Amino acid sequence: MCRRGDPGGSVIMRASPFHRSASVKQPAPQDAGSRAGDAPDPTPQPTVPPLARSRIGLGFTAAAAEGRLAMQVCQECGTVQYPAREICTACLSEALEWREQAGAGTILASTVVRRPYELYFRERAPWRTGLVRLDCGVTVVAFLHGACPEPQGRVRVRAQLDRAGQGILVALPEKDDPDMADDALLRELSNTPKGRRVLVTDAATPLGAAMVAELVSAGAAHVWAGVASEKDGAVESFAGSGSVTAVPLDVTKPDTVDALAGRIGGEVDILINTAEYHDTGSGLPDPARAAAEMETNYFGLLRLSQAFAPAMRARGADTPVNAVAWVNVLSVFALSNYPAHGTFSASKAAALSLAQTLRAEMRPAGLRVVNVFPGPLDDLPNQLELPPKIAPGKLAKSIVSALEKGIEDLYPDPIAREWYARWRSDPKVLERELTG
Repeated sequence: MCRRGDPGGSVIMRASPFHRSASVKQPAPQDAGSRAGDAPDPTPQPTVPPLARSRIGLGFTAAAAEGRLAMQVCQECGTVQYPAREICTACLSEALEWREQAGAGTILASTVVRRPYELYFRERAPWRTGLVRLDCGVTVVAFLHGACPEPQGRVRVRAQLDRAGQGILVALPEKDDPDMADDALLRELSNTPKGRRVLVTDAATPLGAAMVAELVSAGAAHVWAGVASEKDGAVESFAGSGSVTAVPLDVTKPDTVDALAGRIGGEVDILINTAEYHDTGSGLPDPARAAAEMETNYFGLLRLSQAFAPAMRARGADTPVNAVAWVNVLSVFALSNYPAHGTFSASKAAALSLAQTLRAEMRPAGLRVVNVFPGPLDDLPNQLELPPKIAPGKLAKSIVSALEKGIEDLYPDPIAREWYARWRSDPKVLERELTG
């Protein structure tokens, strides 16, 4: 048995709740006659970077998942620590706290690795790496963007997730360049929709329509816009766009999910699940309302996972374009129940738990599962909520930005970020604040 990350080893495919016998259209092999009897090319097996990290080091990865560069700082003497450790290197104190760092620094030395040992890196060589002295006082090892200057030049270092979902450091030029995202390193680490084919599961909502428009603007090769009915007004808004195709999809109806997976399942590079049922209602929780919310928000995600996840996993190493990401639009109410939207909060909490399982299943193939936790949207279900509320268009922009930056958990607005900070600080205090 081979471990993940062993040179020459293969990823172990475990029994999964997302696997079932479904007819999914795989990428079409070359016609046998066109190659004089040769067998079709096999699908390459996905490889990922080494997975091993210490428990202490996972604090760095947790911050990178949110797009933050965090390092340990000694609370006794203020010394910044790198790499992560259990005691301060200066005063031996155990009082180390993770704090966000700016990331500005100077390149001390650089090299190009052309013959890496690990299979993942060997397949993608060469890699430019270097030592960067950060202004906060530590020297780090980082991958260098192709446009970074020679040693003694200034750069900005940011934390990102690699294809195994572990935190790494990437040094970028001080100033952005219009073509910076086309660098091979950033292309490998990001999940940019540029040049990729994307499925938006419900394009009939304000968020879904904004998501389609933002993907087209970001350069997506093609966008499939899911609509429950061809009579939906959203279909007319997509008419005339050569890069958008309206497709029948209702996540509460297994036959439409399976039919669409059989039609395009082997071609989807990014799936963005915007399907949602939100009925505010009034009074005590109503079983019928709760069942309707669970049917879309939880079971809908489960149906999509069963139908689309296996084919996307299998395409994790396709060339020249591979499957890279799955996005779940959840809610910050999934972290702690908001009684005014009690059953909706419960359905999103269930979806979050399922999304974490999906993330574990997709990670061995190098696919990123992005969970989005917006605060109240500026839409009809949140009409009675006081501002600030996030506009659908702004949320769509934030999701595309998260894909481009390789972020795994997105809190896109002030309410979401405040809610998350209070939840991290003390979940019980937040619960009592919400319930009165």
